[in-house]
This record gives sequence, C-alpha cells and structure tokens, in this order.
Amino acid sequence: MQNPGDFVRGQVTTVRGVVDQLAGSVAETVAAERSKVSATGSQVGEFIREQRSAARVSLRELARTAGVSNPYLSQVERGLRKPSAEILAAIAKGLKISAETLYEQAGILDRRDGNPDTVAAIRADQSLSERHKAVLLELYGTYVREHATSASTPADPTDPTPNRSTKESA
Repeated sequence: MQNPGDFVRGQVTTVRGVVDQLAGSVAETVAAERSKVSATGSQVGEFIREQRSAARVSLRELARTAGVSNPYLSQVERGLRKPSAEILAAIAKGLKISAETLYEQAGILDRRDGNPDTVAAIRADQSLSERHKAVLLELYGTYVREHATSASTPADPTDPTPNRSTKESA
C-alpha cells in the first residue's frame, strides 16, 4: 500500500509533466504566430518600399504625406512595425494606390482571385482612376471564378449548345 505523501508526489509529478508539455506546445504556437506576423509585416514593408521607389517618392515625402514620422515609416518598410489599417490607408494615399492593395499585402483583406501579375498590372495603370481599377478587378475576379467553376464542372452531353472546342473539331 502506498502512503499518502508518495501518492501526492506522484500526482504532482504527473501534473507538472502535462503542464510542461502544454507550455512547450503553447510556446511553439506563439513563436509560429510571431514569425507569421513578422513575415506579414516584412512583406507589406517591402511592398511599400517597392511602390515608393517606383513612384519616385522619398521616404521623408511619403512620411509627411501619410502623417507619420520618418523613423516610423522606415521601421514599417523594414518589417519592424506593423501599421494599422488607418496608417496603411494614409500610406496608400501618399503612394496614389488603393488602400485595398496594402490591406491585402498586410493580410487584412483576402487576396483576389486570378493571376497576381494581371491584378498588379491593373493596379499599376496610372491612366485608370481608383474607381475604374476597382471595377476592372471585380470583373476580372468574376471571370476567373466563373472559369474555375466551368473548368471543374464536366460538360453536360445533353446540353444543346456545344462549346467552342466541340464546334471547331466538327
């Protein structure tokens, strides 16, 4: 028969083992989330720097336009700070790009469907207004989704309207 002191020590040892195991798991999860946030911050910072360079806007000028300090904007570009949605909108305005673009880069909004190069080309076209870009992106996304749906759905053999490839092969 086991005395009560040994029993309690055994239970404490078991509980400590479980707590240590859970603490290790939580620490790994926190580290993974921290690196994910850091990667997102770095990604949006790199994107801002690329857009600023392409627009030939100095760091100082963009910081002034966005209403933030030079050091803060520099830290954002280097991925050391994660800007709020309001700061991203101000930066987007200073870069003359849509805030949605920066929100997607920062992971605030889901990315649109389609080829990223096509989406980037539409967004980069300076002859289009922001409203025109939004409409084009919406149409493009709709076409991409429809194409993906029709490509994944097998053709109906009883459909009286043949598709183009059937018509051309006849």
